[in-house]
Amino acid sequence: MASRGTTALVFERTDTDCVVSINREESYKHLSQRNRYRSVTLADAAPPASPLICKIAYGIKERETCFAVAQTTGLPLKKFLRFNPNINCNNLFIGQWVCLFAVHAA
Repeated sequence: MASRGTTALVFERTDTDCVVSINREESYKHLSQRNRYRSVTLADAAPPASPLICKIAYGIKERETCFAVAQTTGLPLKKFLRFNPNINCNNLFIGQWVCLFAVHAA
């Protein structure tokens, strides 16, 4: 491991993992021996998912909410929010385009 690289440390002593980022090899050695961390290089981490491309768009109508649009179209709210990651459900406006179906870019 190069001393300028970043290593992710995963804490294994609890039920929930804690990821810590460090930049110095000396710090890693000290932490791993003292606290029983295991290291995972960033290359080992899962690659980021490709961006979504919206295939079906919908224009918001008067008094519609994210929940109402998802419910009306039969789309689970969780999926609706995944297709629209930058949406502010508290501030929708008439004519705002939202995505109802998206696929990952090739």
